[in-house]
Amino acid sequence: MEVDQEVDTRGLNCPLPILKAKKALAAMQSGQLLKVVATDTGSIRDFQAFAKQTGNELIEQQTVGEEFIHILRRR
Repeated sequence: MEVDQEVDTRGLNCPLPILKAKKALAAMQSGQLLKVVATDTGSIRDFQAFAKQTGNELIEQQTVGEEFIHILRRR
């Protein structure tokens, strides 16, 4: 999967990963993909709720070691 932008939020806790993702998505075109790499365990449910509230599509979530990867499609 080819992403258009990546945001590294490792070491940041809620709500910073969401805020950084929101800022990045605002600068993106509709349909583009954003990858967010986080270490906050709460980011899994945070990004699920964020996608529902904003209308952006949560394409994929995966855990790789101690990192959580979220892929969002800009609405």
